[in-house]
Parts: sequence; C-alpha cells; structure tokens
Amino acid sequence: MSLQCTDKAGIQYSEALWVALSHRGDRIKQNMENVFNTSTSFILLGIEEMEHYKYLYCGFALVTYLLILLFSSLIISVVLLEESLHEPMYTLIANLMLNGIFGASCCLPKLILDLFLSTKVISRAACFIQSFSVTLFAFCEISTFTIMAYDTYLAVCHPLRYPTLMTNKTALKLIAGFLIFNITCILINSLLSARLPLCGFYINNFFCDNVSIFILSCVDNSINKLYSATVFAIYILASMSIIAYSYVRILLICFKISKSASKKAIHTLVTHFSNFSIFLVGVLFIFIRYRLENINLPLVFHILLSITGSIIPPFFNPLIYGIRTKTLKIKVISHFQKIILEI
Repeated sequence: MSLQCTDKAGIQYSEALWVALSHRGDRIKQNMENVFNTSTSFILLGIEEMEHYKYLYCGFALVTYLLILLFSSLIISVVLLEESLHEPMYTLIANLMLNGIFGASCCLPKLILDLFLSTKVISRAACFIQSFSVTLFAFCEISTFTIMAYDTYLAVCHPLRYPTLMTNKTALKLIAGFLIFNITCILINSLLSARLPLCGFYINNFFCDNVSIFILSCVDNSINKLYSATVFAIYILASMSIIAYSYVRILLICFKISKSASKKAIHTLVTHFSNFSIFLVGVLFIFIRYRLENINLPLVFHILLSITGSIIPPFFNPLIYGIRTKTLKIKVISHFQKIILEI
C-alpha cells in the first residue's frame, strides 16, 4: 500500500515537473521570438570595410552622385523644355534618366553620410524601405528598356502607323502601368519579408537588399524565396522575350529598307542595346554576389559586385544617350551653353 502511494506520488510529481518545464520552454521560446521580431537595427559591414579610406570613398561616392544628378537632370530638363523633343522616344529616355536618379538616390546619399559620420547602423524600417526602393529601381529599369525596344520596333517596322500606335500619351500610360504593376509585385514581397523573425544583425553590403534580409531569417523562408524568384524570373524572361523579338524584327527589316534608313535604325538599336547590356551586366554581378553569399569571400568583393550592379547603369545611361543620340546631343549642348552664358 505504501509502495503504491509512493509510485502515485512519483507519477504526479513527474507530471507536474513536465508541465512546469513545458511552460518554461514556451516562455523561453516566446521571449526568443520577441527578441527576433523586435530587432530595431542592423549593421552594414560594407561601411565598416570602407572605414580605413572612408574620406576617399566618401569623395568618390559624392562626385559620382553629383555627376549622375547633373547629366540626368540636364537630359530631363532638355526633353521637358524643348517642344521638338516631345516624342515617345525622348520621353522614354527622360524616364530612364529619372529612374537612374532614383536608383542612385536609394543608396549613395546614405553611403556618403555614413562614411562621413562614421556610422554603420541602419534601422529596421529604413532597411526595408531601402530594400523596396532598390528592387523597384531594378524592375523599372527593365520595364523602361522593354518599352523602348517596343517603341523602336514600331517606328522601324510600322513607320506609317507609328504616329497613331505610339504617341506621347501612350508612352506615359505604359510607364505608369508598369510602375503600378512593379510597386504591387514588390510590395507583396516586402510585406512577406517584414513578417519574418530575424536572428542576425549583420548585412554583408553597404545597403539593404531583399536577399540580405532573407539570410537573416531564423525560420523557414522558402515561400518568400519562391515568390521572389518566380516573380523576377517571369518578369525578366517576358521582358527579354519582347526585347529580343523587337531587335530581331528590326534587324530583318534593316536588310529590306534603304541604306540611310537602315543605318539610322541600327544606330538607335546599338544605343539601346549598349545601355541594356550595361544593366544586364549589373544584374549578373548582383546575382553572382547572391550566389556567393554563403562562401567565405572577402567583403570587398561583395561591395564591388553591388557597386557594379546598382551605380554603374545610372552613371553610364545619360553619357551613352547624350553622346549617341544626335538630336538630343545638339539640344543638350545648346542648353548647357545657355546655362553657362547666364552664369
């Protein structure tokens, strides 16, 4: 009888101990989740890497940003002020320049301030906003090149119908439609990322991007990765298909039309393709950086790959279009001379 009571008491004690440990485990888990979810800031290791020559990098970033603003703003202002340039092609070029300013402004101003003030911390909210902005820049760059390829295709392959098929109003509608679509796709991705509990604080870059946030996640984020990869793959493949089809049709038409018209069409095609190639190289470098994220490479390689993908296209776009587009070049030089005389 005494033994049975002892066994019963032992069982009750074990059950009580198990319940207590379960509650304690739940509390620990809850506390850990709260810590993960309330991480208020991240450390940008890319800024830390630049500390030794921070003023040199700061000066380089400042000059680069000012040149992007100068060249792009000059082209935008010329297109707006010159009535003869109020055509779809120049409207699309101006939109490309505007997007370049937006893309450079996503990371360069903060980089300059961080280097100058020796700060390497970014808040959680600012990190998600910067990630959203950088992705939006990339998507808008792709969509603008796609519309430009379609515009050139219509101008070369359907010259008689072109004035009715592609007007300035149509070009602006296409730009606005793509912008709304891009914002919607990226916003969904950003909301999915914002719900992830994050375990780490260190980002191997000088700015925040979506993949860096995924890496910090301490739970399964396969849904986020699948959504991001699927949307980007469909988007880039659809755009590349339209661009490739347009370019091939233009080249085929060039064999049938006069030599002067063919030369003009190929010149325009080469200009578009040069800029798009620079952007694709940038995208390739960023893709390589993402693939190498888990490999123990020097941080400087991650920084260089990011710079190539995010800063080189906005810098070279206005230079190439300003030099290779004859009508635009003449107007830009004339406008620039007027500014100098007024000063």
